[in-house]
Amino acid sequence: MSAKADTKPQEDAVAPKKAGGMGLGGMKLSGLLKPQATAVADSALKELALDLIDEDPNQPRLEDNPGFRPEMIAEIGGTIKARGVKQPISVRENPDAPGRYIINDGARRYRGSKWADKSSIWAIIDNDFVPDDQVVANIQREGHTAREIAKLIGQRMASGMKKGEIAKRWGKSPAYITQHAALLDLPPAIAQAFDAGRIADVTLVNELVTAHKSKPQEVADWLADESQEITRGSVKLLREFLEDGVKRDPNTIDALNGKTDAENEDGEGDSEPPKKKTEPKEEDPTKLKKAIVQVEINGDLCRLILNKRPSDGDVAWFKNEISGEEFEASLASAKLIALVEG
Repeated sequence: MSAKADTKPQEDAVAPKKAGGMGLGGMKLSGLLKPQATAVADSALKELALDLIDEDPNQPRLEDNPGFRPEMIAEIGGTIKARGVKQPISVRENPDAPGRYIINDGARRYRGSKWADKSSIWAIIDNDFVPDDQVVANIQREGHTAREIAKLIGQRMASGMKKGEIAKRWGKSPAYITQHAALLDLPPAIAQAFDAGRIADVTLVNELVTAHKSKPQEVADWLADESQEITRGSVKLLREFLEDGVKRDPNTIDALNGKTDAENEDGEGDSEPPKKKTEPKEEDPTKLKKAIVQVEINGDLCRLILNKRPSDGDVAWFKNEISGEEFEASLASAKLIALVEG
């Protein structure tokens, strides 16, 4: 059979077989298209030059959205540089600029491709677009939970991969991988709160783990209160409370002597009586807190500098009280004027 006869209709085609493509080989386009009768035709998949694509100025995500932070785009760009774009973006034809396109979905992949110095990107041209499509896509794109990510990291590590290798492959920082890997071996009290959905922030989990190492029972008791909100603010207060230390309830029973703290303080039981507070001593009115020796040299009022080493035994350093100048002079030339308190 000739090569021409082997050619299949466009609707049965998969991604173009271009060398160095974007990882679309073998992927059925039907999974990317809309199920409605007006579904986008397979021929709408194209490789477009990045300089022909514009971002939607009215897209619902604002420029200060966390997903648009430079470090996030750099992460995406690093992955694209290494592995290509795995999912085409969606664009529509620009009615005001023939030959140009506006992004429906995929602004971050578009920015990541530019960061990676790519010249083109695969895109599905979908002119059947309404602004709410972007909102729905962003709301429904939940991604993996932190626990799921931890499980995946555990699987990779069990296969022999190092954390640094996982970070590089996923386009994440080593700290990100380490934080999530810590979720694999949580203390029971923290694991229970995390699995119950009371803690969603990985940073908070790690802060609680740190606190638990030094005060396990206190952290467990704190988490046992299901009405306790676990937020950045509440965890910060907990850690400050544990670090500063607070006096125990006076009714707490001492495990050694069976007495309460209050009884011990009253002198009952085997504990030593509390020590009396020592009264502060009265200051000696004859002592100077800081002595200043004032002298007169060549008619100028000066002070003797006591903490500066002189060059010889019969000289000393002085400071002119008017000009502030410091100088070295003979002790014989200095006339004692007064001894005052500084």
